[in-house]
Amino acid sequence: MDFLSLLEQGLIFGIMAIGILISFRILNFPDLTVDGSFATGAAVSASVLVNGGSAITAILAALAAGFVAGSVTGLIHAKGKVDGILAGILVMIGLYSINLRIMGKPNIPLFSVNHLFASKEGSLVKIIVITLLVKLMVDLFLKTHAGFVLRALGDNSRVVEGLGIDPGNYKIVGLGLANSLVAMSGAMMSQYQGFADISMGIGTLVTGLASIILGESLFKRFGFVAITTIALVGSFVYRVILATALHYGLEPSDLKLVTAFILLFILILEKKVGGKYARV
Repeated sequence: MDFLSLLEQGLIFGIMAIGILISFRILNFPDLTVDGSFATGAAVSASVLVNGGSAITAILAALAAGFVAGSVTGLIHAKGKVDGILAGILVMIGLYSINLRIMGKPNIPLFSVNHLFASKEGSLVKIIVITLLVKLMVDLFLKTHAGFVLRALGDNSRVVEGLGIDPGNYKIVGLGLANSLVAMSGAMMSQYQGFADISMGIGTLVTGLASIILGESLFKRFGFVAITTIALVGSFVYRVILATALHYGLEPSDLKLVTAFILLFILILEKKVGGKYARV
């Protein structure tokens, strides 16, 4: 097992886990859009790169595309009064066709273009800097008025309504923010692995949830640890578990099944010992 590679992948997927943390833990919204928006980030990033854009432009474009995708889910739910799960499924399905339109084909190789990880030298430093920036910005945002409203919205939307605040608008913004981070993670992963693929978003939701729950299980006795830190550490631990499974003979095609078992095992274990996940 290559520890540095695991750490790099864990941090990149950790940005995705922070995004899912915002929708599932803070907003308490079962957002299935992420399976589509992760691939959207990769598709947008790859398209920008092959058309001569820089790596930073590609990531910023992915952030914007992810925000739009999440906001559409929020609009369908808040303004169209469609159930949250159904709204996420509808957008996720729609994104598959949109991603194909963006890419023009199911797979775009990035080996011949200049991107963030074209040279493997300094990859870990770049990933650590970007991930820490994302973590600090999310931590700061959650301490703003808008951040407190999002947290209150996830706890009790009626309290927010009682303050004369439209919860729908904050859900739209919150889901937009969550999916922008998921899309950013997809953009970085496509550059890290050297290609973007239409199917790379499948299982994003379960992967993110497994990372979050693993992190929460590790830190549930340490209430002072920031939730973004929990997501990042959980993502790394999740990568180590998957690498261990591969090391002992499992095929890469079995990883989704392994993820499902990991998630199921932790959920059952928490129920048995009477554990409780921290919301925020």
